[in-house]
Amino acid sequence: MSFQAYLDTIEEKTGLVPRALVDLAKEKGYDAPSVKAGTIVTWLADDYGLGRGHAMALVHVIKKGPTIDAKHVGTTGSHRDATTELWLDGKATDPNRA
Repeated sequence: MSFQAYLDTIEEKTGLVPRALVDLAKEKGYDAPSVKAGTIVTWLADDYGLGRGHAMALVHVIKKGPTIDAKHVGTTGSHRDATTELWLDGKATDPNRA
């Protein structure tokens, strides 16, 4: 599953676009360097029912922003992303969708 696919599924599961969850995490201080991934994963599981894989994709965005490594772009297979910039504002408005 690509990074973007994880974020799209998070939107389906929670009813919130990824940017909304990132904003909530920032309000809670979870973007601070001292906050461990496990703390965020637990919050996402308890409050939104997300599993570890989906939560870790969101942890990446919370801690490092929406940019991913170019090695994930343009490859073949199910792990391929269209761009190094993840779309956080919902599937319906994603300009990278055909």
